[in-house]
Amino acid sequence: MSYARVLCAGLVGVAGHVVEVEADLSLGLPAVVLTGLPDTALNEARDRVRAAVVNSGLKWPNRRITVNLLPAALPKHGSSFDLAIAAALLVGAGDLPIDPLEGVAVLGELGLDGAVRPVRGVLPMVAAAVQAGVTRVIVPLDNAREATVVPGVAVHAVDSLRRLVNFARGSDSLLDPPAATGKPAAAGPDLCEVAGQQLGRWGLEVSAAGGHHLAMFGPPGAGKTMLAERLPSILPELDDPEALEVSALHSIAGVLPAGGQLIRRPPFQAPHHSASMAALIGGGSGLARPGALSLAHRGVLFLDEVAEMNTATLQSLRQPIETGRVIIGRARGTVEFPARVQLVVASNPCPCASPAGDQYCTCTPIARRRYRARLSGPLLDRIDIRITLHPVRAAHLVPTDSAVEPSAIVAERVGRARKAAAARWAGDGWRLNGEVPGPQLRRPPWALPPADTADLRAALDRGLLSARGFDRVLRLAWTVADLDGRDRPGKAEIDEAIQLRMGESHEYAG
Repeated sequence: MSYARVLCAGLVGVAGHVVEVEADLSLGLPAVVLTGLPDTALNEARDRVRAAVVNSGLKWPNRRITVNLLPAALPKHGSSFDLAIAAALLVGAGDLPIDPLEGVAVLGELGLDGAVRPVRGVLPMVAAAVQAGVTRVIVPLDNAREATVVPGVAVHAVDSLRRLVNFARGSDSLLDPPAATGKPAAAGPDLCEVAGQQLGRWGLEVSAAGGHHLAMFGPPGAGKTMLAERLPSILPELDDPEALEVSALHSIAGVLPAGGQLIRRPPFQAPHHSASMAALIGGGSGLARPGALSLAHRGVLFLDEVAEMNTATLQSLRQPIETGRVIIGRARGTVEFPARVQLVVASNPCPCASPAGDQYCTCTPIARRRYRARLSGPLLDRIDIRITLHPVRAAHLVPTDSAVEPSAIVAERVGRARKAAAARWAGDGWRLNGEVPGPQLRRPPWALPPADTADLRAALDRGLLSARGFDRVLRLAWTVADLDGRDRPGKAEIDEAIQLRMGESHEYAG
């Protein structure tokens, strides 16, 4: 037999694709030719596979070998094809029977000694194989637990090329995936640790209940970072489709936690203010990799000291936080990553950042305006809630008899509000008020009475709100109503939403 075909899988962005690895051995000058749009790492598989075959005690076929990766028009990158290439050429050379590998997807990188090493992105690749009808996969031992989270597939593991060869010949068996060792995610920081800042706590709760973006301004030590870090603690756990989606993204980036368990807690990403555009949005040579924005998908992206960030990097967020996806074009192709996040930004009010606030500020008015202008108007207009935190007073730091609500109690209210919103929008495909398009809220049966929206319309006519801001206030009003247990927002909820949008809250400013 001089021809063989073995199944594998590849990635383009976050999407997995089944790839057929063909090997043809013919007479001619000995050489290995790879076709099917391989990248540099894949082109180097020729030398890795040759060394692995020889060092595994097998005979290298001294013939002209052509390896084709189908579909040929799909870009291929990475080293996950090594094991499939080795299996295909050994079957083509007649050293292995094809029957044990028929219809089995084979993934893995080969070391020069024949060891099978783990690769990134096994989870989405196995999911793509299952979607294509594959029921058995062979993966590196270190990736086996990760692959088992995909339902509907039998996962087998290998630690060396020699083991795969012996299995195909019937003289050895494959390995079972190791038992789960991952511990449940440790509880994160709790809201009860935040001193005072009732306005900040209320803004955080509304943000969590409706999936709204949040901006916090205030002096150092006011609690902006503490509040942002505790937002995941009041968000509900991810359901199965969401957990699989988030885990796949982390698998591609190579940061999936050990233990082979799905990520159930909403992710939290807090890149440094010096992060580049590629680190934040995604990028890299060849085909782009996900950045912090996509790694925070279904969770929180926190930008601390946002006024210190590069302006162009910040502006690149404008489209993704509106559409919930990132599209990156490169010479080798265009990739799309999901990026439905809750954006939370925090900033000092001015460069001197006096802990006492404006009272002892030494900055000129021009310096303050320039500092705040780094967070541009178009980007700030896309942030639903804007609150100003005042310095913490000594009375807030002294324990009192009055209990401070922990995250668990706030999370219960957030969960009830989210269920109410999901039931309301179930027929339209939305689950959070923050996802509902503005025109939907301005048409019957969801349009609110003119008497209740009079102040909101006046703010729009006076130029205090943009049309986008008008719709975002409506979304906030529905979320406030859900938290209050009301079927529809009234004038009080709209007024509260206006205050959250404009930077203050009458009810919680005290």
